[in-house]
Amino acid sequence: MKATVDRFEEDQAVLLLRDDERVQLVIPRALLPPLDEGDILEITIERNEPATREAEERALEILKRLKEKDL
Repeated sequence: MKATVDRFEEDQAVLLLRDDERVQLVIPRALLPPLDEGDILEITIERNEPATREAEERALEILKRLKEKDL
């Protein structure tokens, strides 16, 4: 997805999606490379399946331990 750097507000960058400029993304400037207003960015979002499974397993283990404590 593509976004345009619309403006900077303090330590935040306000991005507008190119496909629908009514949609704004506000991202901390510290997470972005050096940018200027008007720059166009390519944004990729990917699901991290291994990390998701690991988080689910950790949550299940915590729930299991909590249930065992209640017995």
